[in-house]
Amino acid sequence: MARKAKIESNKKRERLAAKYGPLRKKLTDTIKSQTASEEDKFEAMIKLQSLPNNSAKIRVRSRCALTGRPRGVYKKFKLSRLQFRELALKGMIPGVTKSSW
Repeated sequence: MARKAKIESNKKRERLAAKYGPLRKKLTDTIKSQTASEEDKFEAMIKLQSLPNNSAKIRVRSRCALTGRPRGVYKKFKLSRLQFRELALKGMIPGVTKSSW
C-alpha cells in the first residue's frame, strides 16, 4: 500500500492537469504556430512558465486503483500487476481467464 500523501499529491496533480489543460494546449499551440509573431510567442512562453509545475499532464503518475502502487500498472484496468493477477485468478475481472494449453 502506497503512502496516503503520495496518493493525495497525485490526485492534486490530476485536478491541476484537468484545470489547466486547455490553457496549456492553447499556449503551446501559440508557441508552435508558424503564423504567430515573435512577441506573441514570447508572451505565451512567459504565461506557460508562470503556470504551476504540477499542472503539466506528464507529472501525473499512473497508480493502482486499489493499492496505490506506482509501478507495474496496466492502463486498461488501472490495476497493478499483482492485484490484476489476484483478481483474475478469482474470476473478478470479466473476460480475463488464465490461459492453459
